[in-house]
Amino acid sequence: MTTTNRSTVTDGWELVIGLEVHCQLRTRSKIFCGCATSFGEAPNTNTCPVCLGLPGALPVLNGEAVALATRASLALGCTVHEVSVFARKNYFYPDLPKGYQISQFDRPLATAGQIVIGARADGSAHAIRVHRVHMEEDAGKSVHDRFADYSAIDLNRAGTPLVEIVSEPDMRSAAEASTYARRLKQILEYVEVSDANMEEGSLRVDVNISVRRQGESALGTKTEIKNLNSFSAIDRAVEIEFARQCEVLSSGGVIEQQTMLYDDKRNQVRPARSKEGSHDYRYFPDPDLPPLVVQASARSRQLDLLPELPEARRQRFASQFGLADSEIEQLLATRTLADRFEAVAAASADAKRASNWMLGTVLASVNAAGTALADHPVSVERLGALIRLEAAGDVSNTAARQLFSLLEREDADPRALAEREGVLQVRDDSALVAWIDEVLSENPQEAARFLAGERKLQGVLVGLVMKKSKGSADPKKVNQLLGARAG
Repeated sequence: MTTTNRSTVTDGWELVIGLEVHCQLRTRSKIFCGCATSFGEAPNTNTCPVCLGLPGALPVLNGEAVALATRASLALGCTVHEVSVFARKNYFYPDLPKGYQISQFDRPLATAGQIVIGARADGSAHAIRVHRVHMEEDAGKSVHDRFADYSAIDLNRAGTPLVEIVSEPDMRSAAEASTYARRLKQILEYVEVSDANMEEGSLRVDVNISVRRQGESALGTKTEIKNLNSFSAIDRAVEIEFARQCEVLSSGGVIEQQTMLYDDKRNQVRPARSKEGSHDYRYFPDPDLPPLVVQASARSRQLDLLPELPEARRQRFASQFGLADSEIEQLLATRTLADRFEAVAAASADAKRASNWMLGTVLASVNAAGTALADHPVSVERLGALIRLEAAGDVSNTAARQLFSLLEREDADPRALAEREGVLQVRDDSALVAWIDEVLSENPQEAARFLAGERKLQGVLVGLVMKKSKGSADPKKVNQLLGARAG
């Protein structure tokens, strides 16, 4: 399938998108057996008769997987049903050893939630509806690019617990689809049900795309692009498939319902197989698993474990701290970063400076060291004290950064450290005047021109005073005193 450029070919057509997101739950063992879910093990080592589908092996449901799936559903605003049913989804694929996948069909775990992806022009929340959340086991992995003449099968992933989160077809652009996926990933990470690592396959996105004439309400025939593992891939794949469908329909063709694959190296979307319907899978209740009952007490426990969710925090950060939307989005990137920012804001009593420090110096240090933010050596209390020194003008911005570097290596009080290093700013007029007099005496030509009214030299002279004071002079007061000299 060639990459069709989106241009006038899309004029007059409306894009309709729904997402199916598969999320691996953060459990130590698989959903129906005791095999480990650890990533990167030698192929086919985390397996047993249950996940290999050997005759006579019986599944036993992982209670922690149910708890995490329930928490995820509640975080998405869904209704968690007391009774849901596991079903067998029958299809053949080499990485599906049983010949069926245990999933949920007509009685899923939860339904009817939503994810807010922004604000509409009138200020109302722009929400994408979540149709359902159901539990299922993952299949194995087919490896096609490691060997020249054959494909290989790794069943370590077979039986890994998943939730599939299915949206309504409410998105109308690639940007909306990728924003929805980002917000969903963020929620799942905040409530600690998954690491949502897209590179390792913990979060995989299937995009359903259809096209209709603008103004129409009936849905067109959809295609499904499988297993997108990055937000940029969602953007590119959607744009390509939208343009392709518009071109086909504009030329009088018919869209076939089929499964597509996105090739990120060639930036192409190509067909993989005809798209199955639910009747093709011959769903029926799994005879080895009784209906799943999630009692009200279990739902309440998971509800109590929910932290403040990203959307609520987004609104609070705007009203409480007065930060720009772009800053808020960066601070909310992870729950750890948002928590640390709030703690530093409280310790420093200056949310704006705390935001600048966290998004600038602190993250740069963490990234350079390749460590986790939680392991950064400068404590919240010491960073807050350093920011207070800077805000009060006791140290310059440059000196504060120097002190931060020292605090990364030693556990010291920021003020005591500033005194030791001689970087506390001097504001005493007599000391400042003495330095100014020395600079003017040592630079008579510049001094004469400045005193004669050449004000552009003031910056040069301030710099010389700062150098003479080894950075300890208060530059604002130096400017004021020099300005007074020039009249």
